Amino acid sequence: MATKKKATGKDKPRVEKQIEVKKAAQGTIIGYLPDDTPPVGAMLSLGFQQFLTMFPATVLVAILTKFDVGITLLASGLGTIIALLVSKRKIPMYYGSSFSYIAVIVTVMSKFAPACFNDPTQVYCPDGVRIVQVGIILTAVFEIAIGFFIMRMGKAALDRVLPPIVTGSMAMVIGVALANAALGNAGNWAAPAVATATWTVAFITLIATILFSVYLQGKGLIGMLPILLGAIFGYIVAYFFGLVHFENVIASPWVAVPHFTFPAFNNPDAWGMALSIALIFIATVPESTAHLYQMSLYIDELAAEMGRKPYNIKELIGLNLVADGSDDLIVGFLGGSAGTNYGENNSLMAITRNYSTAVLMAAGAMAIVLGFFAKLVALVNTMPAAVIGGLSIYLFGVIGMQGVALIQSEKVNLFDPKQLAVGAVILVCGIGGNLALPNGVFPFNVPYLFPNGIPAIVFAAIIGIFINTIFLIFKTPEVRGTTA
Repeated sequence: MATKKKATGKDKPRVEKQIEVKKAAQGTIIGYLPDDTPPVGAMLSLGFQQFLTMFPATVLVAILTKFDVGITLLASGLGTIIALLVSKRKIPMYYGSSFSYIAVIVTVMSKFAPACFNDPTQVYCPDGVRIVQVGIILTAVFEIAIGFFIMRMGKAALDRVLPPIVTGSMAMVIGVALANAALGNAGNWAAPAVATATWTVAFITLIATILFSVYLQGKGLIGMLPILLGAIFGYIVAYFFGLVHFENVIASPWVAVPHFTFPAFNNPDAWGMALSIALIFIATVPESTAHLYQMSLYIDELAAEMGRKPYNIKELIGLNLVADGSDDLIVGFLGGSAGTNYGENNSLMAITRNYSTAVLMAAGAMAIVLGFFAKLVALVNTMPAAVIGGLSIYLFGVIGMQGVALIQSEKVNLFDPKQLAVGAVILVCGIGGNLALPNGVFPFNVPYLFPNGIPAIVFAAIIGIFINTIFLIFKTPEVRGTTA
């Protein structure tokens, strides 16, 4: 009896102390959880940091794909607000432009707006944008459908159809397939008279961006902005090389309505390209889910410190994808670049311990307002191709390496013949197809869907999923250490 009483007496003070610590923490811990609304001053300052964090990558995608920068900013802000409302303000995410779609969008632009897209003096190609919009809307339909599927059937069912070897290999293909665009902007497409200057500026920008991303890591807000800092540094260097011109900025009004465009639903060619664009969701779904898991850990840790119940947003995978789709619906109808929730903004939330959806909605409102700021849009469009190329070499390479990281983190067994088969076919068809085939298109004409052939990246995704499906239907010998 004495022993039992001693154990009880020992445990009770410890439990009471934990409760006291949690109660005290509520008044001392600094941070905001998803349903918290900070004071106006804090909300605006924290919101501006979120805007600043998403700005470089979001406008860079618009520049690379020749979408309107103003409408891309506006759509990013409005899409974020709508996505937050769809998730009932449970999932704090900011939505910016996705790099994963660039390769397919460039294919569409080169096919349907070649004169505009290949003209270095043009910054906006509406004819191509209208085609791409149909694809972004179809992407939204896929994401919402998958979200509801997961809410009903569970994520395990999706993982069987899209295992890590498929999603990781596709990320690698997308990154490497963009190498042509990166090196083209860096100097390969430059006129001979300025090629040396262009290549020099590109690699100075590249090295500066890498140094900022490595040596400023963990340094607060400034450590979250290596792309912005690299762009500013490269821009200054480019100015002294005579590659920056301000005529359009001077001529631009201070305020103007962004270029809204209506999707080309009545164009029969749009639907084949739409499927090509929409299939890129294969790479973005695992990315979005990974962001959700990451945020769930941080939010629940802060909630525990503040003595509040865990939010467990990691259980909202389906709702998260529905929110993703809602953002793409808005972006697609307005004419902005295809979106995704941003890991950069998630990391900023972790650093500032601010997960307030009210703050993210404030950031979205800022993006909407600045989308009408024509001087800012014109200034962004003075970014030299050399600077864009230097940034792109780094960013596109990171996309490819993230595919490698995904395969490693999921412990995919690359000694398993079926895993090797799926990955090998995706890599060669996706990367090799872009390099070797005319216009990067496989000559399989499918009426209505792919009347002019199947783009290599899309074909790689289709053939990879098909082979994996064969392995699901017809049972294969198990290999030790295999990750299905």
